[in-house]
Amino acid sequence: MAAKFGTSGLRGLATELIGEATRRHVRAFVRYMQARRLARRGGAVCVAYDFRDSSEAILQDVLAALAQEGMKACVFGAVPTPTLALEAMRRKAGAIMITGSHIPADRNGLKFYVPQGEISKRDEKAISAGVLKLKASAKPRAVTDQQVQLETPDAFVARCRDAFSGEPLKGLRVGVYQHSTVARDMLVDLLRHAGAVVEPLGRSEIFIPVDTEAVSVATQTLISGWCKDGRFDAIVSADGDGDRPLVCDEHGNILRGDFVGMITARFLGAKTVVTPITSNSGIDTHLSKRSLRSKVGSPYVIAGMKKAKRAGAKAIVGFEANGGFFTLSPFKLNDATLAPLPTRDCFLPVLAVLSFAAHEKLKLSQLAAKYQLPVALAGRLENFPVATSAALMKRLLKSPAAAKSFLAPLGVVSRIDKTDGLRCTLKDGGVVHLRPSGNAPEFRCYVEAAGPSEATQLLQAALDLIKYSQPQKYRAATSAAGDAADRLPAWPWP
Repeated sequence: MAAKFGTSGLRGLATELIGEATRRHVRAFVRYMQARRLARRGGAVCVAYDFRDSSEAILQDVLAALAQEGMKACVFGAVPTPTLALEAMRRKAGAIMITGSHIPADRNGLKFYVPQGEISKRDEKAISAGVLKLKASAKPRAVTDQQVQLETPDAFVARCRDAFSGEPLKGLRVGVYQHSTVARDMLVDLLRHAGAVVEPLGRSEIFIPVDTEAVSVATQTLISGWCKDGRFDAIVSADGDGDRPLVCDEHGNILRGDFVGMITARFLGAKTVVTPITSNSGIDTHLSKRSLRSKVGSPYVIAGMKKAKRAGAKAIVGFEANGGFFTLSPFKLNDATLAPLPTRDCFLPVLAVLSFAAHEKLKLSQLAAKYQLPVALAGRLENFPVATSAALMKRLLKSPAAAKSFLAPLGVVSRIDKTDGLRCTLKDGGVVHLRPSGNAPEFRCYVEAAGPSEATQLLQAALDLIKYSQPQKYRAATSAAGDAADRLPAWPWP
């Protein structure tokens, strides 16, 4: 089976997941919970899914596997991941979200939750080991009506409505890019409840993969077009399963997720912040104290928050560069208590940033300008062989001299961080962070620079440098580029 656990959940091509791969992972998950006494045979597991074409087929496999292990399924339908997670935690039940999040439509995935919340990397390893011990089923067991219960989760909506009562967004005009996210109707309803005048935009019955961290040109073009006549104070959206927000200012400029996270942390009055190493290095200037940095992926952020709590920290939150926001502590808002939700959420940061800007009487563009973070951009190379990226990173991580030599065309490296991938600070203050996917043919690059043009140039130069490490594929492009050949790394290619 080619499906693997990535930064957040099991991922793979839909054709790889449909059938035995999904059934075995679900069975292994159930047995793992039972072994840890987190579930009992005959108990319930909460299930939801996104709008991908393959999600219905995978749902049938999930239900069949639960039935085979003697479990009942509480099916909530197409709802956002944080909605499912909060409801499952409230019921002290495990949960499974069928979603590929922001990745292309031909892929899908499974996110697993134990009753305490999102599974850890340790849990992932145990589930993967359990999969290998299971024998293939001769024939999936038929699912009876008694084993499936259809329900509507209300706790999450109530949590948001209570926290943002009193119409804090009164007078704001907000567009909601609905596309195919399961958060689309809930976003509209909650923003209206908070007092905003809301216009739904771009609803699609065809799945559109919206990546809030590396926004596509097509998505950016749509948003810019909607903002041309100046009728919006903001445009917001989310990824496929509604756990990562997309927030744009009145001009259609996208606010980076780590900036959104920083503002949300300030809005809540958070005292302890955990965020991945890929988040903007400038956010620490505007937090009550320096953020704790983790590897990339929600399990690592959650582990960092729990570690801080064990050390006695209070008012703990986490966020990622994609905008997903976590709370490990309760927070008081509008005489209501915002219950902890230690998994990614798109709704809290959307509502918090708009409320913060409204309270400060600032346009979102003015809010972003006020904090003057370094300009941070992210890009990626698709269809980049996993073996090639692994060999490249092995050499760069092993030898600081090799890393400095490789990045020499971009500047002089003054500091190297190996928390997750290779993050290098340049002598001029710029940052280049190389981080390939471990299980997909994709190579991501993150940069920081003083201004937009400098960041754009640095990102393109870094991506070119990575591309030219594949001589067989890119030699022709290199030759056509003339002096681009001078940018080839000096060391032997993988």
